[in-house]
Amino acid sequence: MAPIHQAFVLGAGLGMRLRPLTEKLPKPLVPIFQKPLITFALDHLLAAGCERYCVNTHHEPQRFEEAFPEGSYRGKSLRFRHEPVLLETAGGIANVADLLGDEPFLVYNADILSDLPLAPLLEEHARAGNIVTLALRSAAGPRHISFESTERRITDIRNMLGTGQSEEFVFTGIYAVEPEFLRWIEHGVKRSVIPAFLEMIRRGAKLGGAVIDEGQWWDVGTRAAYLQLHRDLPALPFPRYGAPDEAWRASVHRSAKIGAGAQLRGCSVAGAGAEVGADAILTDTIVWPGAQIASRSQLTNCIVRADRAIAGIHRDTDI
Repeated sequence: MAPIHQAFVLGAGLGMRLRPLTEKLPKPLVPIFQKPLITFALDHLLAAGCERYCVNTHHEPQRFEEAFPEGSYRGKSLRFRHEPVLLETAGGIANVADLLGDEPFLVYNADILSDLPLAPLLEEHARAGNIVTLALRSAAGPRHISFESTERRITDIRNMLGTGQSEEFVFTGIYAVEPEFLRWIEHGVKRSVIPAFLEMIRRGAKLGGAVIDEGQWWDVGTRAAYLQLHRDLPALPFPRYGAPDEAWRASVHRSAKIGAGAQLRGCSVAGAGAEVGADAILTDTIVWPGAQIASRSQLTNCIVRADRAIAGIHRDTDI
């Protein structure tokens, strides 16, 4: 099998579980400290040898163009394919078949953040000659995958084949794919990859897995997970694959303005161009770029969206 030098990043989701944070911003562009979420996926893939990326878009597609105006990331090609009607995962892959060409590719869900080592996935994919190989974890998370560890084959998903086998593994949303998989899905049809995977299992096609419990993995799908991520990251040696600029970890962006006597407590963050007024107290609160917090405000466990202005006392709310 050929080395994998390209990736398809799923960026078209609506981010409903994160509303209202995603009303005007696609979930892959939600800031994590001082970096958009999707850039963690791109860094991870680049470290694994990917040099070309394509991303599907749907909600607020112009925001991706604003974030990547040159159509590249760290000098690598970054192409976008808009979906006027959501096509889900299989439909999304089929819709970028012309961009992927006749080479293998990695698929990566843009709403996860991880530094799990991808070498074991690529090695298993090549060794077994699989059509698709899923990166799995046995650590915490939704365990939906039945996996035969001797043959390293996926045998059921959510017991949808009625095998009754135990579901011991988490599907990470990262997988290696051969071009042959395109024959298992239909162009222009809204469909998940799961029915295609189940049909592969039924027919004995090579759908494999690699269990990778090293590294970190988060599903950044809810506000609770989003806030918890900001609590977890500072204590971890992340990213292990080496982001180009460690300044993304800063709690306060260098262009943010923090007034006299203002306090940022816990996992609080102030993004680029944000303003926090004098004597304001922020506790476990994320302030997005350009947001303004009035003097003497008190915010606890809040998320203030970009360019919003807020004053007063607030708790457990998204503004």
